[in-house]
Amino acid sequence: MRELLRQVLSKIDRGAWARFFVALFGLTLAFASALLSTVANESGNVWAAVILASASLVLAAVVGIAVVPYLARRVAIRRVRDALNYEVTREGTIYMVLALLIGIAALNTGNNLLFIVVSAMLAAVVVSGVASAIVLLGIELDVVVPEHLFAGSASLARLVLRNKNRFVPSFSVSVVPPKNKKQKKHISVHRSSFRFPPKSKPGGEWFLWPDLSVRWTSDPPPPADVFSGTVYFPFIPAQQSAQAEVELRFAKRGSYVQNGFGLQTKFPFSFLNKTRTIAMKREVVVYPSVDATDELFEMLPMITGEFETYVRGRGYDLYRIRDYAAEDTARHVDWKATARTGELKVREFTREDERKLRLVFDNPEPGRISPESYERGVALAASLAWHFAADTMDLSFAAPNYSGSPDVYDFLRYVALVQAKDGPSVLESLDVTDDYNIVLTTRKRGSIPTPLWNCSYFIFLD
Repeated sequence: MRELLRQVLSKIDRGAWARFFVALFGLTLAFASALLSTVANESGNVWAAVILASASLVLAAVVGIAVVPYLARRVAIRRVRDALNYEVTREGTIYMVLALLIGIAALNTGNNLLFIVVSAMLAAVVVSGVASAIVLLGIELDVVVPEHLFAGSASLARLVLRNKNRFVPSFSVSVVPPKNKKQKKHISVHRSSFRFPPKSKPGGEWFLWPDLSVRWTSDPPPPADVFSGTVYFPFIPAQQSAQAEVELRFAKRGSYVQNGFGLQTKFPFSFLNKTRTIAMKREVVVYPSVDATDELFEMLPMITGEFETYVRGRGYDLYRIRDYAAEDTARHVDWKATARTGELKVREFTREDERKLRLVFDNPEPGRISPESYERGVALAASLAWHFAADTMDLSFAAPNYSGSPDVYDFLRYVALVQAKDGPSVLESLDVTDDYNIVLTTRKRGSIPTPLWNCSYFIFLD
């Protein structure tokens, strides 16, 4: 029974019920103040009637502004799946204060013209809310994001708004990111120990008893949004669409998630800033920057030189003509070059598999290198993959928990999301093939398998 009661109480929106009872209490006071104002007016006490009538209007206005919108946002409308939120603008606040003052003057003077003015002002607020709702509910949003994004580089996304209304155009609509929700804090109880003296070393305390500690814990922060700015559409004709391009620029690699978008308008009178929240999720993976750096320019000549040395061998394509060495066979002697120079010359041919290259990222365990060095290593791996993928060689990749796909974009996605992780080194299970390896690792030279030394170029991350 107690558990059932706890479940029922957990489903109750305490904030909404609290505001409901506050609104009920405020309206009761306003009604009582209005009755007392009538009694004071009939008894001839003009000042008391003015004060009580003004208090009644102020209480009703406070309830209407502070409580009614809060409760209205929690009403479930089956036809509208998206949330409609609105805020009173500064212009709307000034307008409502003027309407309140004119209403107080109308009650105190009994002037019918002032009552007509107040009615027209309140009707304008209602028209503003209805018109903005019609504008927002008739719009569809489509977001087109580029497939491949790189950190530090600008890319263009496209926002498309379609007006579904047959006869009603849309005015002054902005696409905005959703409001960030505050991180909730929870109370958590952890097991600990009470020791005396408090700062004593383990084993040097006088007393050590089991204890419990209470801590405030917060929810993990949400992922970074894809869009952070505002895109304004001044006019969208009926049953037509409008589009705008948005520049996306990300400083770091990783995953970015947009959990929703907002369509916002102040049309027609700027009294209310109404927002329609659209539950549309967009997730993008930002690759590391592949821009050529000074470090990459320094390494490429050495990598290329060792790679060309490695690919020398027997084949059908002539690699070069060089001086004769004792280990060379006589059938490779180039007699024409020998006769021309007066020295023995031999031909070298390229191997048939000369264009095979494998990029190996040996992901280190946490704490092995600094975060800055780790990010530089990840960016260097992405730059090398991007550089050699543009060549005509047969490129492959190897890394811990990598799928083995030879597609460069699959490897870029891997290094975009990779984090330092404990586990065995990929060098232990790496097959020694005819591929030439470019290895990025933090391991020491003595712990690297010997067969890899003859067919690899090592980049030590530190």
